[in-house]
Amino acid sequence: MRAILLAAAFLLAALSGCGGEEARRAVIETRDGATHSFSVELALTPEEQRQGLMYRRELAEDAGMLFFYPACARAAFWMKNTYIPLDMIFIAADGEIVRIARMTEPETLDVHDSLIPVNGVLEVNGGLTQRLGIEEGDVLRHPWFGEGGRATCG
Repeated sequence: MRAILLAAAFLLAALSGCGGEEARRAVIETRDGATHSFSVELALTPEEQRQGLMYRRELAEDAGMLFFYPACARAAFWMKNTYIPLDMIFIAADGEIVRIARMTEPETLDVHDSLIPVNGVLEVNGGLTQRLGIEEGDVLRHPWFGEGGRATCG
């Protein structure tokens, strides 16, 4: 329980330390130079992370939910009580997209795993990454990731 409270405190401090509004915008840069901007909800507390996008009937095209982990960990998600298909973008500490689970099936217990330790996950509408040409190796720009970010591995 103490570890959960410490992690929640860290995440809240991270949010306040990176300028609230700036933390609610994420940009993906593709290798071909395209950029795609998203308005993100932040899943900071354990409760928010458990809830995720469950029970939502819609998600704006330029919106998503960003999950952040203060240290690298393998991440696994399912779609129980999630009514819309999602793409799950798994993010390394430097912001590199290391895996994408595309068009996850709503209302299932199928596990979508990062396969390797990651520092974050961005969930967006299912099929969006393919339509926008977002691939593994592209980079997510957000104050938590990359040089000067808050994410760490090791």
